[in-house]
Amino acid sequence: MSSAEEMKNEDVLRIELEVMRREHRDLDEAITALQEKGTSDQLTIQRLKKQKLALKDKIANIEDRLTPDIIA
Repeated sequence: MSSAEEMKNEDVLRIELEVMRREHRDLDEAITALQEKGTSDQLTIQRLKKQKLALKDKIANIEDRLTPDIIA
């Protein structure tokens, strides 16, 4: 892969990372709002928490791909 292609790929990953971080924050706010409301459905909260956790895993995966390997 050429250096230009790597830069494009890295830029795309950074954009995806920012979008996923924003979605993660939005899910967190939605969960908090439902819990504060007190009338929320526990099943809905659990579903949102699972989505949030899956998103966190994807974020960690992209961060790992963007971090260069350090040879000790």
